[in-house]
Amino acid sequence: MVRRRIAILGGGPGGYEAALVAAQLGADVTVVDSDGLGGACVLTDCVPSKTLIETSNAMTMLNRAPGLGIATGGLATVNAARLYERITDLARAQSRDIAARLAAEDVKVIKARGRLAGPSTIKAGDEQVTADAILVATGASPRILEGAQPDGERILTWRQLYDLTELPRDLIVVGSGVTGAEFASAYLALGSRVTLVSSRDRVLPQEDEDAASLIEDVFRRRGMTVLGRSRAKAVSRDRDTVTVALDDGRTVTGSHCLLTVGMIPRTGGIALDEAGVKVDAHGFVEVDRVSRTSATGVYAAGDCTGVLMLASVAAMQGRIAMWHTLGEAVGPLRLGHVAATIFTDPEIATVGVSQRAVTAGDVSARVLKQPLATNPRAKMAGVSDGFVKLFSSPGTGVVLGGVVVAPRASELILAVSVAVEQHLTVEQLARTFAVYPSMSGSVTEAARKLMEFTGDIP
Repeated sequence: MVRRRIAILGGGPGGYEAALVAAQLGADVTVVDSDGLGGACVLTDCVPSKTLIETSNAMTMLNRAPGLGIATGGLATVNAARLYERITDLARAQSRDIAARLAAEDVKVIKARGRLAGPSTIKAGDEQVTADAILVATGASPRILEGAQPDGERILTWRQLYDLTELPRDLIVVGSGVTGAEFASAYLALGSRVTLVSSRDRVLPQEDEDAASLIEDVFRRRGMTVLGRSRAKAVSRDRDTVTVALDDGRTVTGSHCLLTVGMIPRTGGIALDEAGVKVDAHGFVEVDRVSRTSATGVYAAGDCTGVLMLASVAAMQGRIAMWHTLGEAVGPLRLGHVAATIFTDPEIATVGVSQRAVTAGDVSARVLKQPLATNPRAKMAGVSDGFVKLFSSPGTGVVLGGVVVAPRASELILAVSVAVEQHLTVEQLARTFAVYPSMSGSVTEAARKLMEFTGDIP
Protein backbone atom coordinates (compact mmCIF):
# COMPACT_ATOMS: atom_id res chain seq x y z
CA MET A 1 0.00 0.00 0.00
CA VAL A 2 1.38 3.41 -1.02
CA ARG A 3 1.68 5.81 1.88
CA ARG A 4 0.11 9.22 1.45
CA ARG A 5 2.64 12.04 1.47
CA ILE A 6 1.96 15.09 3.62
CA ALA A 7 4.07 18.27 3.55
CA ILE A 8 3.62 20.93 6.21
CA LEU A 9 4.96 24.47 5.96
CA GLY A 10 5.48 25.74 9.52
CA GLY A 11 6.25 23.99 12.80
CA GLY A 12 3.92 25.79 15.21
CA PRO A 13 0.85 24.23 16.89
CA GLY A 14 -1.08 24.04 13.62
CA GLY A 15 1.86 22.34 11.92
CA TYR A 16 3.31 19.98 14.50
CA GLU A 17 -0.06 18.77 15.81
CA ALA A 18 -1.12 18.05 12.22
CA ALA A 19 2.14 16.19 11.64
CA LEU A 20 1.54 13.95 14.65
CA VAL A 21 -1.99 13.06 13.50
CA ALA A 22 -0.85 12.35 9.94
CA ALA A 23 2.06 10.19 11.09
CA GLN A 24 -0.16 8.20 13.43
CA LEU A 25 -2.52 7.58 10.52
CA GLY A 26 0.33 6.09 8.50
CA ALA A 27 1.27 9.00 6.25
CA ASP A 28 4.79 9.96 5.17
CA VAL A 29 5.15 13.40 6.77
CA THR A 30 7.63 16.22 6.20
CA VAL A 31 7.66 19.47 8.16
CA VAL A 32 9.48 22.46 6.69
CA ASP A 33 10.34 25.02 9.38
CA SER A 34 12.97 27.72 9.76
CA ASP A 35 12.11 29.30 13.11
CA GLY A 36 12.19 26.37 15.54
CA LEU A 37 9.63 23.68 16.28
CA GLY A 38 6.75 24.94 18.34
CA GLY A 39 6.80 28.14 16.35
CA ALA A 40 6.24 31.57 17.81
CA CYS A 41 3.68 30.09 20.22
CA VAL A 42 6.34 28.10 22.05
CA LEU A 43 9.43 30.23 21.48
CA THR A 44 8.27 33.85 21.72
CA ASP A 45 4.54 34.08 22.41
CA CYS A 46 2.27 31.85 24.48
CA VAL A 47 4.75 29.74 26.44
CA PRO A 48 7.12 32.62 27.36
CA SER A 49 4.32 35.08 28.17
CA LYS A 50 2.47 32.64 30.39
CA THR A 51 5.73 31.75 32.15
CA LEU A 52 6.23 35.45 32.86
CA ILE A 53 2.64 35.66 34.08
CA GLU A 54 3.13 32.71 36.45
CA THR A 55 5.92 34.66 38.12
CA SER A 56 3.71 37.75 38.31
CA ASN A 57 0.99 35.61 39.91
CA ALA A 58 3.47 34.57 42.60
CA MET A 59 4.17 38.25 43.30
CA THR A 60 0.44 38.91 43.55
CA MET A 61 0.13 36.14 46.14
CA LEU A 62 2.99 37.67 48.13
CA ASN A 63 1.28 41.05 48.01
CA ARG A 64 -1.89 39.41 49.33
CA ALA A 65 -0.02 37.60 52.10
CA PRO A 66 -0.31 40.29 54.82
CA GLY A 67 -4.09 40.07 54.57
CA LEU A 68 -3.79 36.34 55.28
CA GLY A 69 -1.74 36.92 58.43
CA ILE A 70 1.72 36.49 56.86
CA ALA A 71 4.35 39.15 57.49
CA THR A 72 6.57 39.34 54.40
CA GLY A 73 8.45 42.49 55.33
CA GLY A 74 8.21 43.66 51.73
CA LEU A 75 11.50 41.91 50.88
CA ALA A 76 10.39 40.06 47.76
CA THR A 77 12.04 41.37 44.60
CA VAL A 78 12.27 40.12 41.03
CA ASN A 79 15.59 38.96 39.63
CA ALA A 80 14.85 40.05 36.07
CA ALA A 81 17.90 38.42 34.47
CA ARG A 82 17.07 35.08 36.08
CA LEU A 83 13.39 35.46 35.20
CA TYR A 84 14.09 36.05 31.51
CA GLU A 85 16.70 33.26 31.48
CA ARG A 86 14.15 30.84 32.95
CA ILE A 87 11.57 31.90 30.38
CA THR A 88 13.85 31.31 27.40
CA ASP A 89 15.21 28.05 28.84
CA LEU A 90 11.70 26.70 29.35
CA ALA A 91 10.64 27.71 25.82
CA ARG A 92 13.65 26.00 24.26
CA ALA A 93 13.03 22.88 26.33
CA GLN A 94 9.43 22.77 25.12
CA SER A 95 10.66 23.09 21.53
CA ARG A 96 13.09 20.20 22.08
CA ASP A 97 10.27 18.08 23.48
CA ILE A 98 8.23 18.69 20.33
CA ALA A 99 11.22 17.79 18.15
CA ALA A 100 11.69 14.55 20.07
CA ARG A 101 8.01 13.68 19.72
CA LEU A 102 8.08 14.26 15.96
CA ALA A 103 11.25 12.18 15.65
CA ALA A 104 9.61 9.35 17.57
CA GLU A 105 6.79 9.36 15.01
CA ASP A 106 9.29 9.32 12.09
CA VAL A 107 8.33 12.80 10.92
CA LYS A 108 11.02 14.33 8.74
CA VAL A 109 11.92 17.91 9.62
CA ILE A 110 13.71 20.19 7.15
CA LYS A 111 15.21 23.29 8.73
CA ALA A 112 14.77 25.78 5.93
CA ARG A 113 12.61 28.68 4.81
CA GLY A 114 9.95 27.18 2.60
CA ARG A 115 7.63 28.37 -0.14
CA LEU A 116 5.02 26.73 -2.32
CA ALA A 117 6.05 25.67 -5.82
CA GLY A 118 2.57 24.84 -7.03
CA PRO A 119 -0.29 23.07 -5.24
CA SER A 120 1.66 19.87 -4.55
CA THR A 121 5.25 20.97 -3.89
CA ILE A 122 7.14 22.89 -1.24
CA LYS A 123 10.55 24.27 -2.06
CA ALA A 124 12.64 24.08 1.11
CA GLY A 125 16.07 25.61 0.61
CA ASP A 126 17.79 23.39 -1.94
CA GLU A 127 15.22 20.61 -1.53
CA GLN A 128 11.83 20.07 -3.07
CA VAL A 129 9.14 18.18 -1.20
CA THR A 130 6.32 16.75 -3.31
CA ALA A 131 3.16 15.72 -1.50
CA ASP A 132 -0.39 14.52 -1.97
CA ALA A 133 -1.55 17.26 0.41
CA ILE A 134 0.05 20.40 1.80
CA LEU A 135 -0.74 22.25 5.01
CA VAL A 136 0.23 25.93 5.28
CA ALA A 137 0.79 26.92 8.93
CA THR A 138 3.12 29.90 8.77
CA GLY A 139 1.61 31.92 11.62
CA ALA A 140 1.55 35.68 12.08
CA SER A 141 3.78 38.51 13.30
CA PRO A 142 3.19 41.56 15.51
CA ARG A 143 1.76 44.51 13.61
CA ILE A 144 4.03 47.54 13.68
CA LEU A 145 2.42 50.89 14.36
CA GLU A 146 3.32 53.47 11.76
CA GLY A 147 5.62 55.99 13.43
CA ALA A 148 6.68 53.52 16.14
CA GLN A 149 9.52 51.38 14.87
CA PRO A 150 10.69 48.87 17.50
CA ASP A 151 14.38 48.99 18.34
CA GLY A 152 14.48 45.88 20.54
CA GLU A 153 15.82 47.88 23.50
CA ARG A 154 13.28 50.49 24.62
CA ILE A 155 10.56 50.28 21.98
CA LEU A 156 9.47 46.67 21.86
CA THR A 157 7.07 44.12 20.49
CA TRP A 158 6.16 41.35 22.92
CA ARG A 159 8.53 38.99 21.10
CA GLN A 160 11.47 41.21 22.10
CA LEU A 161 10.73 41.46 25.82
CA TYR A 162 12.78 38.41 26.77
CA ASP A 163 16.01 39.95 25.51
CA LEU A 164 15.85 42.48 28.35
CA THR A 165 18.05 42.09 31.41
CA GLU A 166 16.02 44.29 33.74
CA LEU A 167 12.39 45.03 34.42
CA PRO A 168 11.06 48.16 32.75
CA ARG A 169 10.91 50.93 35.36
CA ASP A 170 8.07 52.81 33.67
CA LEU A 171 6.34 50.70 31.03
CA ILE A 172 3.92 52.19 28.54
CA VAL A 173 1.73 49.54 26.93
CA VAL A 174 0.13 50.65 23.67
CA GLY A 175 -2.98 48.62 22.96
CA SER A 176 -5.56 47.33 25.43
CA GLY A 177 -6.62 44.12 23.74
CA VAL A 178 -5.80 40.68 25.13
CA THR A 179 -2.02 40.88 24.72
CA GLY A 180 -1.77 44.41 26.06
CA ALA A 181 -3.95 43.69 29.07
CA GLU A 182 -2.02 40.52 29.92
CA PHE A 183 1.40 42.18 29.86
CA ALA A 184 0.17 45.31 31.62
CA SER A 185 -1.25 43.12 34.40
CA ALA A 186 1.92 41.03 34.66
CA TYR A 187 4.43 43.87 34.78
CA LEU A 188 2.32 45.80 37.27
CA ALA A 189 2.50 42.79 39.61
CA LEU A 190 6.24 42.40 38.98
CA GLY A 191 6.83 45.96 40.18
CA SER A 192 6.91 48.14 37.08
CA ARG A 193 4.94 51.36 36.92
CA VAL A 194 2.52 50.78 34.06
CA THR A 195 0.55 53.10 31.80
CA LEU A 196 -1.95 51.40 29.50
CA VAL A 197 -2.88 53.39 26.39
CA SER A 198 -6.27 52.35 25.02
CA SER A 199 -7.82 53.76 21.87
CA ARG A 200 -11.23 52.58 23.06
CA ASP A 201 -13.38 53.69 25.98
CA ARG A 202 -12.39 50.65 28.05
CA VAL A 203 -9.80 47.90 28.17
CA LEU A 204 -10.56 44.59 26.42
CA PRO A 205 -13.23 46.18 24.19
CA GLN A 206 -14.10 42.90 22.45
CA GLU A 207 -14.66 40.94 25.67
CA ASP A 208 -17.56 40.51 28.08
CA GLU A 209 -18.33 44.02 29.35
CA ASP A 210 -18.79 42.96 32.99
CA ALA A 211 -15.45 41.15 32.92
CA ALA A 212 -13.60 43.98 31.18
CA SER A 213 -15.01 46.59 33.57
CA LEU A 214 -13.94 44.52 36.57
CA ILE A 215 -10.41 44.08 35.20
CA GLU A 216 -10.05 47.78 34.48
CA ASP A 217 -11.21 48.56 38.02
CA VAL A 218 -8.64 46.12 39.41
CA PHE A 219 -5.91 47.69 37.27
CA ARG A 220 -6.70 51.17 38.54
CA ARG A 221 -6.96 50.09 42.20
CA ARG A 222 -3.55 48.44 41.99
CA GLY A 223 -1.96 51.63 40.68
CA MET A 224 -2.01 51.31 36.92
CA THR A 225 -2.66 54.42 34.84
CA VAL A 226 -5.27 53.61 32.21
CA LEU A 227 -5.72 56.16 29.44
CA GLY A 228 -9.01 55.48 27.69
CA ARG A 229 -9.95 56.92 24.30
CA SER A 230 -6.27 57.71 23.72
CA ARG A 231 -4.88 56.66 20.35
CA ALA A 232 -1.10 56.49 20.03
CA LYS A 233 0.20 58.39 17.00
CA ALA A 234 3.95 57.88 17.31
CA VAL A 235 6.64 56.56 19.64
CA SER A 236 10.11 58.07 19.88
CA ARG A 237 13.21 57.47 21.98
CA ASP A 238 15.78 59.80 23.50
CA ARG A 239 18.46 57.65 25.14
CA ASP A 240 16.76 56.04 28.18
CA THR A 241 13.39 57.73 27.73
CA VAL A 242 10.57 56.86 25.36
CA THR A 243 7.75 59.22 24.50
CA VAL A 244 4.37 58.18 23.16
CA ALA A 245 2.58 60.95 21.28
CA LEU A 246 -1.22 60.71 21.39
CA ASP A 247 -3.44 61.95 18.60
CA ASP A 248 -5.04 64.55 20.91
CA GLY A 249 -1.69 66.30 21.42
CA ARG A 250 -0.79 64.79 24.82
CA THR A 251 2.41 62.85 25.42
CA VAL A 252 3.30 60.01 27.81
CA THR A 253 6.88 59.28 28.84
CA GLY A 254 8.43 56.14 30.28
CA SER A 255 11.51 53.95 30.25
CA HIS A 256 10.08 51.39 27.82
CA CYS A 257 7.17 51.08 25.41
CA LEU A 258 5.49 47.79 24.54
CA LEU A 259 3.50 47.74 21.29
CA THR A 260 0.51 45.39 21.28
CA VAL A 261 -1.53 46.57 18.31
CA GLY A 262 -2.50 43.36 16.59
CA MET A 263 -1.11 40.73 14.26
CA ILE A 264 -0.46 40.40 10.54
CA PRO A 265 -0.32 37.03 8.75
CA ARG A 266 2.99 35.61 7.54
CA THR A 267 1.71 34.82 4.08
CA GLY A 268 3.90 37.06 1.93
CA GLY A 269 6.78 35.59 -0.05
CA ILE A 270 5.62 31.98 0.07
CA ALA A 271 4.03 31.95 -3.41
CA LEU A 272 0.47 31.25 -2.33
CA ASP A 273 -0.82 32.80 -5.56
CA GLU A 274 1.25 30.42 -7.68
CA ALA A 275 -0.52 27.52 -5.98
CA GLY A 276 -3.96 29.11 -6.42
CA VAL A 277 -4.42 29.83 -2.71
CA LYS A 278 -6.64 32.86 -2.08
CA VAL A 279 -6.04 35.33 0.72
CA ASP A 280 -8.39 38.03 2.00
CA ALA A 281 -7.84 41.79 1.93
CA HIS A 282 -5.65 41.57 5.04
CA GLY A 283 -3.50 38.71 3.73
CA PHE A 284 -5.07 35.90 5.76
CA VAL A 285 -5.51 32.56 3.99
CA GLU A 286 -9.17 31.87 3.30
CA VAL A 287 -10.26 28.46 4.63
CA ASP A 288 -13.48 26.56 5.15
CA ARG A 289 -14.46 24.74 8.33
CA VAL A 290 -12.35 21.69 7.48
CA SER A 291 -9.28 23.85 6.78
CA ARG A 292 -9.40 23.63 2.96
CA THR A 293 -8.08 26.55 0.94
CA SER A 294 -9.19 27.50 -2.57
CA ALA A 295 -6.51 25.21 -4.04
CA THR A 296 -7.25 21.49 -4.23
CA GLY A 297 -5.01 19.54 -1.88
CA VAL A 298 -3.82 22.63 0.00
CA TYR A 299 -5.00 23.21 3.57
CA ALA A 300 -4.15 25.95 6.06
CA ALA A 301 -4.21 26.23 9.85
CA GLY A 302 -3.38 28.64 12.61
CA ASP A 303 -2.81 32.37 12.80
CA CYS A 304 -2.15 32.70 9.06
CA THR A 305 -5.88 32.02 8.58
CA GLY A 306 -7.04 34.68 11.06
CA VAL A 307 -9.51 32.22 12.62
CA LEU A 308 -9.46 32.87 16.40
CA MET A 309 -5.74 33.30 16.99
CA LEU A 310 -5.41 30.67 19.71
CA ALA A 311 -2.94 27.78 19.87
CA SER A 312 -5.79 25.38 20.62
CA VAL A 313 -7.67 26.48 17.51
CA ALA A 314 -4.55 26.25 15.34
CA ALA A 315 -3.92 22.71 16.58
CA MET A 316 -7.52 21.68 15.94
CA GLN A 317 -7.48 23.20 12.45
CA GLY A 318 -4.34 21.20 11.69
CA ARG A 319 -5.80 17.96 13.03
CA ILE A 320 -9.05 18.47 11.11
CA ALA A 321 -7.08 19.06 7.91
CA MET A 322 -5.23 15.77 8.32
CA TRP A 323 -8.31 13.77 9.26
CA HIS A 324 -10.07 15.20 6.21
CA THR A 325 -7.31 14.62 3.67
CA LEU A 326 -6.52 11.13 5.00
CA GLY A 327 -10.14 9.99 4.80
CA GLU A 328 -11.02 9.89 8.49
CA ALA A 329 -14.45 10.81 9.81
CA VAL A 330 -14.30 14.46 10.79
CA GLY A 331 -16.67 17.21 11.88
CA PRO A 332 -16.17 20.87 10.96
CA LEU A 333 -14.49 23.31 13.32
CA ARG A 334 -17.03 24.59 15.85
CA LEU A 335 -15.91 28.03 16.94
CA GLY A 336 -18.88 28.39 19.25
CA HIS A 337 -17.43 25.67 21.49
CA VAL A 338 -13.92 27.13 21.79
CA ALA A 339 -12.89 28.02 25.33
CA ALA A 340 -10.54 30.99 25.66
CA THR A 341 -8.72 32.67 28.53
CA ILE A 342 -7.20 36.10 29.07
CA PHE A 343 -4.36 35.65 31.55
CA THR A 344 -4.75 38.86 33.50
CA ASP A 345 -5.06 38.77 37.29
CA PRO A 346 -7.76 37.69 37.83
CA GLU A 347 -8.11 35.63 34.65
CA ILE A 348 -11.08 35.89 32.30
CA ALA A 349 -12.28 32.65 30.70
CA THR A 350 -15.15 32.33 28.24
CA VAL A 351 -16.93 29.70 26.20
CA GLY A 352 -20.02 29.61 24.03
CA VAL A 353 -22.63 32.37 23.79
CA SER A 354 -21.52 35.91 24.68
CA GLN A 355 -23.28 38.66 26.60
CA ARG A 356 -22.95 40.85 23.51
CA ALA A 357 -24.96 38.39 21.40
CA VAL A 358 -27.65 38.14 24.08
CA THR A 359 -27.88 41.91 24.54
CA ALA A 360 -28.10 42.44 20.78
CA GLY A 361 -30.96 39.95 20.57
CA ASP A 362 -28.99 37.56 18.36
CA VAL A 363 -29.40 34.79 20.94
CA SER A 364 -32.25 34.22 23.38
CA ALA A 365 -30.82 33.29 26.76
CA ARG A 366 -31.33 33.65 30.48
CA VAL A 367 -28.33 35.04 32.33
CA LEU A 368 -27.15 34.64 35.91
CA LYS A 369 -24.03 36.25 37.42
CA GLN A 370 -22.72 34.82 40.69
CA PRO A 371 -20.17 37.02 42.53
CA LEU A 372 -17.01 35.26 43.62
CA ALA A 373 -16.93 37.28 46.83
CA THR A 374 -19.57 34.96 48.31
CA ASN A 375 -17.46 31.85 47.68
CA PRO A 376 -15.95 30.47 50.93
CA ARG A 377 -12.71 29.31 49.26
CA ALA A 378 -12.29 32.76 47.72
CA LYS A 379 -12.74 34.34 51.16
CA MET A 380 -10.10 32.00 52.60
CA ALA A 381 -7.67 33.04 49.85
CA GLY A 382 -8.42 36.74 50.28
CA VAL A 383 -9.98 36.96 46.82
CA SER A 384 -12.96 39.23 46.26
CA ASP A 385 -12.73 40.20 42.59
CA GLY A 386 -14.49 37.91 40.15
CA PHE A 387 -17.70 36.16 39.18
CA VAL A 388 -19.25 33.25 37.33
CA LYS A 389 -21.78 34.08 34.63
CA LEU A 390 -23.89 31.41 32.92
CA PHE A 391 -26.16 31.59 29.88
CA SER A 392 -28.93 29.04 29.32
CA SER A 393 -31.69 28.40 26.83
CA PRO A 394 -35.05 29.78 28.13
CA GLY A 395 -36.96 26.77 26.85
CA THR A 396 -34.71 23.77 27.47
CA GLY A 397 -32.36 25.00 30.19
CA VAL A 398 -29.37 23.85 28.10
CA VAL A 399 -26.15 25.67 29.03
CA LEU A 400 -25.23 27.92 26.11
CA GLY A 401 -22.08 29.49 27.48
CA GLY A 402 -20.39 31.16 30.37
CA VAL A 403 -17.82 33.62 31.67
CA VAL A 404 -15.56 33.02 34.66
CA VAL A 405 -13.47 35.80 36.19
CA ALA A 406 -11.27 34.38 38.92
CA PRO A 407 -7.78 33.18 39.76
CA ARG A 408 -7.22 30.12 37.54
CA ALA A 409 -10.38 30.81 35.55
CA SER A 410 -8.60 28.92 32.76
CA GLU A 411 -9.11 25.77 34.85
CA LEU A 412 -12.58 26.61 36.16
CA ILE A 413 -14.04 27.15 32.69
CA LEU A 414 -13.68 23.44 31.89
CA ALA A 415 -16.92 22.57 33.69
CA VAL A 416 -18.83 25.12 31.63
CA SER A 417 -17.04 24.04 28.46
CA VAL A 418 -18.05 20.41 29.03
CA ALA A 419 -21.64 21.52 29.63
CA VAL A 420 -21.69 23.46 26.36
CA GLU A 421 -20.04 20.67 24.37
CA GLN A 422 -22.32 17.96 25.76
CA HIS A 423 -25.52 20.07 25.72
CA LEU A 424 -26.01 19.67 29.46
CA THR A 425 -28.81 21.56 31.19
CA VAL A 426 -28.35 23.86 34.14
CA GLU A 427 -30.14 21.21 36.20
CA GLN A 428 -27.53 18.60 35.27
CA LEU A 429 -24.72 21.04 36.04
CA ALA A 430 -26.38 22.06 39.30
CA ARG A 431 -26.73 18.45 40.44
CA THR A 432 -23.03 17.73 39.82
CA PHE A 433 -20.94 17.45 42.98
CA ALA A 434 -18.40 20.22 43.58
CA VAL A 435 -15.81 20.00 46.34
CA TYR A 436 -16.53 22.15 49.38
CA PRO A 437 -14.88 24.55 49.75
CA SER A 438 -13.71 25.23 46.21
CA MET A 439 -13.80 27.99 43.62
CA SER A 440 -15.58 25.56 41.29
CA GLY A 441 -18.45 25.56 43.76
CA SER A 442 -19.44 28.93 42.31
CA VAL A 443 -20.11 27.24 38.96
CA THR A 444 -22.61 24.78 40.42
CA GLU A 445 -24.08 27.47 42.65
CA ALA A 446 -24.65 29.69 39.63
CA ALA A 447 -26.32 26.75 37.89
CA ARG A 448 -28.62 26.17 40.85
CA LYS A 449 -29.68 29.79 40.92
CA LEU A 450 -30.18 29.84 37.16
CA MET A 451 -32.20 26.63 37.39
CA GLU A 452 -34.50 28.28 39.92
CA PHE A 453 -34.66 31.43 37.82
CA THR A 454 -35.62 29.63 34.61
CA GLY A 455 -38.13 27.39 36.32
CA ASP A 456 -36.79 24.34 34.55
CA ILE A 457 -37.97 22.06 37.36
CA PRO A 458 -40.33 22.58 40.28
